[in-house]
Amino acid sequence: MQRGTVANYRSTRHWLPTMVVLLTTILCSTAAGQVQRKNIAEQVGLDQRLGEQVPLHLAFRDEAGKQVRLGDYFHDKPVIMVLVQYRCPMLCTEVLNGFLKSSQAVQFQMGRDYEVVTVSIDPRETPPMAAEKKRHYAGRYRRQGAEQGWHFLTGDQQNIDVLAKAIGYRYRYDKATDQYAHPSGIVLATPGGRLARYFYGIEYHPSDLRLGLVESSENRIGSPVDQVLLLCFHYDPATGKYGLVIAGVLRLAALATVFVLGGYLSLAFYREFRPSKVQGPKSKVSGLKPTAIPHS
Repeated sequence: MQRGTVANYRSTRHWLPTMVVLLTTILCSTAAGQVQRKNIAEQVGLDQRLGEQVPLHLAFRDEAGKQVRLGDYFHDKPVIMVLVQYRCPMLCTEVLNGFLKSSQAVQFQMGRDYEVVTVSIDPRETPPMAAEKKRHYAGRYRRQGAEQGWHFLTGDQQNIDVLAKAIGYRYRYDKATDQYAHPSGIVLATPGGRLARYFYGIEYHPSDLRLGLVESSENRIGSPVDQVLLLCFHYDPATGKYGLVIAGVLRLAALATVFVLGGYLSLAFYREFRPSKVQGPKSKVSGLKPTAIPHS
């Protein structure tokens, strides 16, 4: 064996175990990180708590830094609640963008017909961050009412956790990314603070949002047409959407048939039994023409 080959062999023999240890450490760290993220993802979700009460006593700070209670936004209108992280560059932004797009397509007006309460899940975020988010989204709403009807709140960890648990919002902090793993969706509540409807994902169909607001308002908003639609469309908790219910359609069709048939029978009976008109004697004899009287 040549001298250079022996030297290289001895050098390799010294650093090879170190490389093996480093490679093993990296692989183990990567695997551990993947397992940890998988465990975090399994703990994230949005569970429906339909009919349960929102804890209206919880204290937060609004976008101006003023201390407020959650109950300050529950009066005579339904309330849409959105939990996000203001610094989140991806999913939270998509949730807010999706809701904004749907709210613009709904005839109901924010502030006049319903309230929106956006709460940060990150206790490190501040009222100036909330104010910046409000300025951005209220401006993009491009309709009156967003300044008065869309609220952006921040709070401490305890109150955030209590609110999240009450509405079924399960989230976890990921130290590796310094971000929060969280579900995507919005929650509708009644004027009194009862949880009414859940919409999942980042896009919310305007018709679903409209019907959800009508039902959550306890019939305080909406038109007779909306009430008819609610007979045919039913909220499915499994999907968080409204679907056509054949039973409702059949009931509506039967009701329409009864009205049409009843109207037809009423008209037929009226024509059959209405009193006949009595005709008087004719003043003219048919076939005779008036005779002209000659002048003398």
